[in-house]
Amino acid sequence: MSQTGIPYLFMRGGTSRGPYFRREDLPRDRETLSEVLIRAVGSGHSLNIDGIGGGSAVTTKVAMLSVSDDPWADVDYFFAQISVDTRMVDYKPSCGNILSGVGPAAIEMGIVPAKDGVTEVKIRAVNTGSKVVARVQTPRGIVTYEGQERIDGVPGAAAPITLNFTETVGAATGRFLPTGNLQDQFRGIAVTCMDVAMPMVIARATDFGLTGQESRDELDGNRDFFAAMEQVRLEAGAAMGFENVAESVVPKFGLLAPARNGGSVAARYFMPWSTHPTMAVTGAQCLAACALTPGTVSDGLVDRPQISPARIVLEHPSGQIDLTVDFDMHDGALRLHSVGLVRTARKLADGKVYVPTGLWNGAAT
Repeated sequence: MSQTGIPYLFMRGGTSRGPYFRREDLPRDRETLSEVLIRAVGSGHSLNIDGIGGGSAVTTKVAMLSVSDDPWADVDYFFAQISVDTRMVDYKPSCGNILSGVGPAAIEMGIVPAKDGVTEVKIRAVNTGSKVVARVQTPRGIVTYEGQERIDGVPGAAAPITLNFTETVGAATGRFLPTGNLQDQFRGIAVTCMDVAMPMVIARATDFGLTGQESRDELDGNRDFFAAMEQVRLEAGAAMGFENVAESVVPKFGLLAPARNGGSVAARYFMPWSTHPTMAVTGAQCLAACALTPGTVSDGLVDRPQISPARIVLEHPSGQIDLTVDFDMHDGALRLHSVGLVRTARKLADGKVYVPTGLWNGAAT
């Protein structure tokens, strides 16, 4: 059987990894694109044995880059979440960890020219419309991945990549609070439905009989909790205006609990059918906004900062993630301006990934 080779970079971005493609090297129509991505990753098998996925939701992610037609942006970042066990592709969300690698990848691909020292890359997240400025270390005009920055969930150290997110409020639903309420109740569980960078349903861990300090393995082994959480997520998602929630990773789910290790609040993030081993960058922004907003389920769990910019530290299963939130309060309501944080990335491989020519012959479709 002949095969079609597709050029790609294989990169770790933050605490996720996956192939980074030029959008022009992939099928134009969405149906064929989905089939190509499913085959490339090996979706539909728990080990992704017939593809380059890693058998986890954080290793079956795809970034597709192109020169932006937005006058503000340098590069468009189109994201796809590929299912591990089922043949499903979700284009609704974005991914901030994979976005950590977009700046370096855009430079490596020749989409953005490198400067000597630091190269600023302006990124438009196509899925959500948010805008991100990434600052990439490029001494002598070459991307460097070596450095002293450490992020929890990734071994070793690497060069820092600073990210600053704007225009993240209401990206999916058009509203900071999609239901119009600071809190709602579904199945007897109080939740805050919020749309900042990633639409989320957020609850207190104790309302599910949990401490919020559980490990990823402990949570993933608690199928009763996942069954109860999914029922709440389905009802809350419908109330937020989403259709076919059962077949989508949106909205995501989060739990909050008091911090124990010097952070602002303990948090667990769900993808949503498994526990994130660390914390999603997009989800972290939504959880931080919830922590800063009076009247939400975060009340009583966090010593809420009153001065902007505020440092919010979320404790997750593998450590912590540190965010700087620029905001103000207007009539008691949070107005979010930007969120900044530091991530790292590393190029792991490059070349071509292959799919059967019978699936796609490389021609525009």
